[in-house]
Amino acid sequence: MKIHNFCAGPSILPSEVFDEASNAVKDLNGSGLSLLEISHRSHAFVEIMDEARDLSLELLGLSGNDYTSIFLQGGASSQFLMTAYNFLKNEAAFLDTGTWSKKAVIEAKLFGNVDVLASSENDNYNHIPNFEIAKNYDYFHCTSNNTIFGTQINSFPNTDTPMFCDMSSDIFSRALDFSKFDLIYAGAQKNLGPAGATLVVIKNDLLDKIKDNVPSMMNYKVHADKSSMFNTPPVFSVYVSMLNMRWLKKMGGVSEIEKLNRKKAQLLYSEIDLNPLFHGHAREVDRSIMNATFNLSDDNFKDSFETMLADAKITALSGHRSVGGYRASMYNAMSIDSVKVLVEVMSELESKI
Repeated sequence: MKIHNFCAGPSILPSEVFDEASNAVKDLNGSGLSLLEISHRSHAFVEIMDEARDLSLELLGLSGNDYTSIFLQGGASSQFLMTAYNFLKNEAAFLDTGTWSKKAVIEAKLFGNVDVLASSENDNYNHIPNFEIAKNYDYFHCTSNNTIFGTQINSFPNTDTPMFCDMSSDIFSRALDFSKFDLIYAGAQKNLGPAGATLVVIKNDLLDKIKDNVPSMMNYKVHADKSSMFNTPPVFSVYVSMLNMRWLKKMGGVSEIEKLNRKKAQLLYSEIDLNPLFHGHAREVDRSIMNATFNLSDDNFKDSFETMLADAKITALSGHRSVGGYRASMYNAMSIDSVKVLVEVMSELESKI
């Protein structure tokens, strides 16, 4: 029986991506060599890296004349400090919408002054707060989707301040005007590929504004100039990310996958709202289409519900300890059929009242 995996990350990937990746681990394109044993300087892998970088820009609707795509290691957590190391000269502005943005603030403070424009922490991050960028900053940093709390920014400001965005958990999930952003970063493991790689998309003219004396491994321009090959890249993660982006392109790209993602989210949120046994954590206007967070209205049903989930082969639905309850992560590769199974279990629980 199919396992319905709602894990927040590392996330599910399309079955055909798993098939191609597993074949490449044994034999890459009939070469007789494993993907894991070829040189990262070989023609075969340079082609993989180039395709992955090109696809990332193509799917975001960005031109290589204006932006550079880089694959790095260290996850979004390294980007919290790397962005500040490269660009925080005087003061940066931050929007605090959850655990990860709060951690980004902590790292940035090591390099300069930080102005937190707004925070929803007092409400356990159940909404996106209103904010205004009222003066000049080195950059403005935000987190597009808050995995733990199930909120998502729906509207990004028009600003002359360079805008940096952590898109780790909703990259490639919805159509946006990505040209509004000067720097985007995303850990691969939530909606792009397996853990190990981090995608950075950076405006080319920003590369000339990097501070002096930034160490080579922390310097975006060093990695951009070396086409993500300054040191040995995370070969497997880049390859699988490339396969996943190929799959997404074949599906019709970001605008088409967004339609499916919104159908999945609407299906689940409708059940949360209509079923008296459940209530959502995030305010309706700021709900994430990637991560739906919800709780039981009566914990007396907890054991019955979790037994039913197990019987239906639904896994990884437990909410983060910061919120409790449940979290359904519905990334690009999540089938709407899996969401239907979850909704059926929730509806069946209601019938037991």
